[in-house]
Amino acid sequence: RMERHSDNALKVARYLEAHDAVEWVNYPGLESSPSHEVAKRVLADGQFGGILSFGLKSGREGGSKFVEALELFSHLANIGDAKSLVIHNASTTHSQLTEDELEKAGVPAEMVRLSLGIENVDDVIADIEQALAKA
Repeated sequence: RMERHSDNALKVARYLEAHDAVEWVNYPGLESSPSHEVAKRVLADGQFGGILSFGLKSGREGGSKFVEALELFSHLANIGDAKSLVIHNASTTHSQLTEDELEKAGVPAEMVRLSLGIENVDDVIADIEQALAKA
């Protein structure tokens, strides 16, 4: 199961990294990640896990719209499920914080966290695509 989580996450991370609406992607499986070389050494068989985060150019409001537009993902704060999960901390767990407070807490307002499940990755990417169009 972990292999499927990792494979899906890498495909989604690559998709997001190439998308015009996305400012940045944080996933150790990407060669652009500052953690990539360390992750290659310490993680088994090139499996980088199923969790990634990314920033939307549309900021805090865009993150909230993106999450609300997703249809396949469950909107939950937990991670590691067989089903894909999403959270936009700035509009949920950290909604009481200002933009400055979010930055100081290491939670950029534009950040969305995905925990990729084991669904068909083409369906997952299609869901992300339609949600990005609404963000």
